[in-house]
Amino acid sequence: MTEQDHRVRGVDHVAFPTFDPAATVRFYRDVLGFPVVHSICAAGWGPEDHPDFIHFFFDIGNDDRIAFFYYFGTTPEVGGASGEKGDVYARFGGEVPEYFVRSRHLAIHVDNEEDLLEYRRRLDASDWPVEMQIQHETIESIYTHDPNGYFFEITRAMRPVTPQEDLDANLTIDALLDVVAEPEPSFGKLLARKAELIVERAADWEQVAP
Repeated sequence: MTEQDHRVRGVDHVAFPTFDPAATVRFYRDVLGFPVVHSICAAGWGPEDHPDFIHFFFDIGNDDRIAFFYYFGTTPEVGGASGEKGDVYARFGGEVPEYFVRSRHLAIHVDNEEDLLEYRRRLDASDWPVEMQIQHETIESIYTHDPNGYFFEITRAMRPVTPQEDLDANLTIDALLDVVAEPEPSFGKLLARKAELIVERAADWEQVAP
């Protein structure tokens, strides 16, 4: 595969629907301290049956933003929020594993442990206390659900990611694509294919090594 030049400069914004704009503003602006930086009041956009709405944005640092749509007159039932688990838009039946439901989430990063614990303090003093604090392989994160049921993470790096780990990530993805193209993919098959790719590519790495 030919490598494409990389031209993007990060996230402009991610956007979600909300049925409770007041609680959403309380959570992001008043509890977390993310300032409101933009809003769009839209009447009559789209087809005739499109409701009036407000689209509002919070600054999450680095010129990135999280945004919400509030559609006037739209209820959770109209929005499709049926089921026992999930958020205001995508809900799942009670039989769906929690790990699957929680895989849909937004993660915002901070510089250090002090900042992470400050956000933990703010959340724990609010109506949305931290539900989990976990150290992963290279990061430490706190988690909660926002007023809309969106799973929300704040994370900090515990150490830098090395170039070798970037190489490993690409090997893993190449192996994954090969494995899922065949019947009955499994974690064991992924590791076996990754080992094969390491053997196949080792000679090329030796040629470019300093």
